[in-house]
Amino acid sequence: SVLMLFCSRRSVKLLTARLVWRMVLGSFLADSRLFSSMSASGGPTPPFTTLSISQPASHVTHVELHRPEKRNAMNQAFWSEMIDCFNQIAEDPECRVVVFSGAGKLFTAGIDLMDMAGGLLRPDADDTARISWKVRQTISKYQETFSVIEKCPKPVVVAVHGACVGAGVDLITACDIRLCTQDAWFQVKEVDIGLAADVGTLQRLPKVIGSGSLVNELALTARKMYSDEAKSSGLVSRVFPDKETLMAGAMEVAGEIASRSPVAVQGTKINLIFSRDHSVKEGLDFAAMWNMSMLQTDDLMKSAQAALEKKSIKQVVFSKL
Repeated sequence: SVLMLFCSRRSVKLLTARLVWRMVLGSFLADSRLFSSMSASGGPTPPFTTLSISQPASHVTHVELHRPEKRNAMNQAFWSEMIDCFNQIAEDPECRVVVFSGAGKLFTAGIDLMDMAGGLLRPDADDTARISWKVRQTISKYQETFSVIEKCPKPVVVAVHGACVGAGVDLITACDIRLCTQDAWFQVKEVDIGLAADVGTLQRLPKVIGSGSLVNELALTARKMYSDEAKSSGLVSRVFPDKETLMAGAMEVAGEIASRSPVAVQGTKINLIFSRDHSVKEGLDFAAMWNMSMLQTDDLMKSAQAALEKKSIKQVVFSKL
């Protein structure tokens, strides 16, 4: 039937997209010049239209928000592509750490209001209850766009240059390590456009910074926070002179993480996030439950042997996870 033919064609398209993704994500090239040619500056990586994916080093995946002509504003495609991207990364045994950055002159200007406002604010429905139901579904989907970063067991190092506005703050607070340039600035912009931030900033920023007063000030006034204050408050851990040194620093951190046991690294991220949202006792119980199996890894003996022989951990070969 026509319906079966349509479904068959759709299945072929989905399978093709997945195969393309695996070819992109799974191809690790030995020549660094070839890595450079795969870098995010070449444009979005199919099947994505807003993201560029590359492998700049062994076990390191670089995800770049790539809409420089739109100041990396987040359009409708971005929200679903991020979910697909990080779900694939979470399952990729070759990837041990992710570096996330933005193309062009700045990290991101936040939501692309021109592209998104109509569908979000005026959904097609019969009454207030049904409109509200659809808006809630949309907001939940957008929340998952950044929660998927946190759910991904691979640590995510985010490199911020220039402006990081609105939804950009939602994004970076879901990342594990935040680095920025000297000229970077951050702004919780939502009150300026008539809404309360609803995709992560108000929930994660208080736990990232730790100062309720500062978080309240930033969220209620929409003032800019510059790199020096971002570092002193704990939003970022390191500040670099420019984007070139920022990316080099981010790749260095990623390389250090990638050289460690993936069992240890991914277990550490999962335990840190669990402990953040639970009591100390609950965190300790979870860690005991986790390590009752994870301590049986060969990685433990390999790491201990390297320490005893005074070898660099980077010389140890760990199995894929």
